[in-house]
Amino acid sequence: MASRPFLISLAISTFFTSSFACTFVITNSCPFTIWPGTLSGSGTPPLPATGFQLDSGQSITIPTTPGWSGRMWARTGCTFDVTGSGSCQTGDCGGRLECNGIGATPPASLFEITLGVGDQKDFYDVSIVDGYNLPLAAVPRHGGCNATGCVQDINMGCPKELQVIGNEGGEGGGVVACKSACEAFGLDQYCCSGEFANPTTCRPSFYSGIFKRACPTAYSYAFDDGTSTFTCKASLYNIIFCPNSGMRIIDGGLQTPAVEERRTSNNSRDVSTSSSSTMNIKSLQALITHIVLFTLCYWLV
Repeated sequence: MASRPFLISLAISTFFTSSFACTFVITNSCPFTIWPGTLSGSGTPPLPATGFQLDSGQSITIPTTPGWSGRMWARTGCTFDVTGSGSCQTGDCGGRLECNGIGATPPASLFEITLGVGDQKDFYDVSIVDGYNLPLAAVPRHGGCNATGCVQDINMGCPKELQVIGNEGGEGGGVVACKSACEAFGLDQYCCSGEFANPTTCRPSFYSGIFKRACPTAYSYAFDDGTSTFTCKASLYNIIFCPNSGMRIIDGGLQTPAVEERRTSNNSRDVSTSSSSTMNIKSLQALITHIVLFTLCYWLV
């Protein structure tokens, strides 16, 4: 029979693991509308929102569960009808507003993460392996955690052979995305496939070097792990598109000014509950925690 201390430890661990999860706050700092998309990894449930419109200056809060794995990106130049059917110039996911298990059509800047369970750490990165369409920053809210991202506008310096040109006129004209060399040329040496499907034979290319110089902490090719994967244990991740005007470099890392931590009810949305409901849930969780701990302490006596 298990000892009381072991059972108490197990009960506390199970309670906290199942009750508390990470939150993503996705912000559109671009001067135009974007349509973020989310894709869950194999074996993990979809997030409450898999595709949605986010106007300039708006934020959305998305809750998740321990162990969740997946990616996020932003689509641009989208047009959808009342049924949610349409298309996007970049990052399209099957011509639907809600991506519902369909990933981004390259090129697209990606935020990728696997959340730890219990005391396990999260693993996260920003990847431009599949090309680039928008500046992107990922900022964990936790002391000592590293921010990462690709905040430079690579479209401005994209080689002509990698350029994706948008529709003329309006927001869609000019270079709207920059392809990866793999997508542009389809060669194994750029795709890290075939005989190049390992870190010894697949090395940085001229094109991945352009991406890496612009964004040193982002994945630039498949085996770019050493400088591009980060670990953390955070309760919240800020995912910011077009962060250039609101980010600054401090001690070699991306940091958000304090003013960006403040959000107003006019430009923030929550897909699960209102702000007051969120506070009520947190208060209830805290009350339940105290009750559980008090009961366990009484049991010991």
